[in-house]
Amino acid sequence: MRVRETARGGTAVWLVVLAMAQAAALLLLWRFAVHTSLGQWIDTAALTGNRIGQDRIDGPVNRILNAMSVVSLLAATAVIGFIALIRNRKTLAVTATLLIAGANVSTQLLKHYLTRPDLGIDPERAAAGNSLPSGHTTVAASVAVALILVLPPKVRVLGAFLGAGYAAAAGVATLSAGWHRPSDAVAAYLLVGVWTAVAGLLLLFFQRQRATSSAADAHRAAAAVLGLGGALALVAAGLALVWLARLADIPADELARRPLFIGYAGSAAGIAGTIAVLTALVLAVVHRLVPRHKG
Repeated sequence: MRVRETARGGTAVWLVVLAMAQAAALLLLWRFAVHTSLGQWIDTAALTGNRIGQDRIDGPVNRILNAMSVVSLLAATAVIGFIALIRNRKTLAVTATLLIAGANVSTQLLKHYLTRPDLGIDPERAAAGNSLPSGHTTVAASVAVALILVLPPKVRVLGAFLGAGYAAAAGVATLSAGWHRPSDAVAAYLLVGVWTAVAGLLLLFFQRQRATSSAADAHRAAAAVLGLGGALALVAAGLALVWLARLADIPADELARRPLFIGYAGSAAGIAGTIAVLTALVLAVVHRLVPRHKG
């Protein structure tokens, strides 16, 4: 199937819509989770719930988080660029690198310049200031998405599931370790999603007119599994947090074990669901962004 102007135009419009939707979701999340009492309380309750069973998961959590560093990020970026180059995709190598760099740099800038008002909800962490978005989660998610872009079609689905699992584990690990609130991880995924849409637009812009894609590379079944699983996880997270919000008049550190667990588990489901949906969206459109034949 030849990639015609109409198909490319439709894909470009879809990417613009995705970028705007995720940017709007990021803004709304920041306003609710950081600047409202209820949002701060839900985050604090979920974060307080991480102490349930923490002794059992400290080892794996620490290994996941300690493996992330500037050196490991540079190494992963180099590997991703190398995969694109050995496929003779120079533009793809540059774009994937820009995606990773842009997402991580913008995360650090937002974390530095965004403010978190002290509403008296979480006095123990008030001095730490803003922590949104999560840097560790951004590293994992940006590397995972970039890997999906550069992998050949035959192994793309495997890379998508492994990448989504790794990024989800990183996001939940920041919550389990007490490093980040759940909104920080979700915000990181949304920011990576915006940069992914921008990267997709760049790939379309530099795509040759004679480039052709195959319907077999669409991976619709895998994208549907990820998307449906992510949507169900988000629904479960929403129900759990709505139930938890009924107890908002109780200080988070005075909640019983059950609501703390529901807040933690619901937030973890929301983190996993967000990256699953993002991965599904990338997997569904990547065959048009990186066609099998360049032309």
